[in-house]
Amino acid sequence: MSIAETVKEQILTRYVARTGESRELDGRAKTSLPGGDTRWATYHLPYPVYMVRGEGCTLTDADGNHYIDFQNNYTSLVHGHAHPAITTAIQWQASNSAVYGAPAEGQFQLADLITSRLPGVEQLRYTNSGTEATMMAMRAARAFTGKQIILKMDGGYHGSHDMTEVNITPDLSDSKLPIPKVEADGVPESVLEAVAVARFNDLDSVEEILKSKRGQIAAIITEPIMNTAGMVAADENFLRGLRELADRYDTLLIFDEVVTMRLHEHGYQGKVNVLPDLTALGKLIGGGLPIGAFGGRKEIMSLYDPARPNGFHHSGTFNGNPLTMAAGIASVDALTPQAIEHINALGAKLRDGMEEAFAEAGIHGCATGEGSLAYAHWTKDKVASAADVVRWKQKAAELPRLLHMELLNLGIFSANRGMFNISTPMKEKEINSALEAFRAALNTLKPYAAEKAPHLMM
Repeated sequence: MSIAETVKEQILTRYVARTGESRELDGRAKTSLPGGDTRWATYHLPYPVYMVRGEGCTLTDADGNHYIDFQNNYTSLVHGHAHPAITTAIQWQASNSAVYGAPAEGQFQLADLITSRLPGVEQLRYTNSGTEATMMAMRAARAFTGKQIILKMDGGYHGSHDMTEVNITPDLSDSKLPIPKVEADGVPESVLEAVAVARFNDLDSVEEILKSKRGQIAAIITEPIMNTAGMVAADENFLRGLRELADRYDTLLIFDEVVTMRLHEHGYQGKVNVLPDLTALGKLIGGGLPIGAFGGRKEIMSLYDPARPNGFHHSGTFNGNPLTMAAGIASVDALTPQAIEHINALGAKLRDGMEEAFAEAGIHGCATGEGSLAYAHWTKDKVASAADVVRWKQKAAELPRLLHMELLNLGIFSANRGMFNISTPMKEKEINSALEAFRAALNTLKPYAAEKAPHLMM
């Protein structure tokens, strides 16, 4: 057995030895769930760890192991687990019914909080996920403009409805414009007639499509920071340029702030002072319960007024349910400017520490992200697009997977793709613990990297 395979076997052996109950639960889950899984993002080989309790920034698994949670349900738990105000709000509302089938005061109370913060959102409507939020934002843009095509960014992720299942995996060709492709089986090829794809951080490619499809583009949609693709931030001039191009070519601009709302009191749009026409939201605004929302200019959103003749129809059994509204109000209330400053500072410390750890280990690596968001990359090259992330992953063998597993062995729970995020209960001691584990994991993996990815060795 090679040195690299020995390192891999040792990591897996440690993982299996400490997660026997999770292995048992995974086996039972395979009876009624295909592969034992119902959520692709949380699955990883050889089997995922099963959690049974969360408190603050700590998780406990089925075997009694404790972890510092740097995944936070993929950024939705900005206040960690069992936050007292959120828990109290949920308990109070649950005692008065989870859902009524009628309007409730919490709907406009949470909406008032959100619209007071996000300058580009004058009115909004609720959905039950970020996927639904982007779907409805796109539909609103097409209905309002009478145009059919949505222009998205290569590598951008906006959920899993058909209109977004295009070029989530970026195009790696050298063509001037990305080659559009359907991402998932079961999505009709006809979707490509309604979706165009430009390169992220490349205004020329955006304008070329706007010119070639003049009068057909309903909206441009982008994440201010590409989340799933590797926490790659848009250049502020790119976002300003999108606003200018949208105005010049008479199309709408949609920001997907499902993740980035946490970075500033006024969302990313307020941080860079670029106002979209529509915004998709989710995650933190539900306080840990399922939620999404889409909103924007009153001129657009007023078309959803149910009293309006020929208004746009939009419904959903659990849209704006009182239980989620109660949790969301408590969550947004608790995300004060001071809380945001706190988690952003810890995020910067984490990113800086990761890069120092790579250097100390003699391994090429870097960390991207902004504020309370971070992503570890195994590369010496600049990461400026989703394509850059895919290219380094193709040459990194199993390093991302083994890093994730060794961090689990060391009590750090992160996303298996390399993403980390900060919750408000965290303090510097949690960041220091994470960095200590990160350094130890890199030292463990160094012989593997030297054999399987020698280009990464300094």
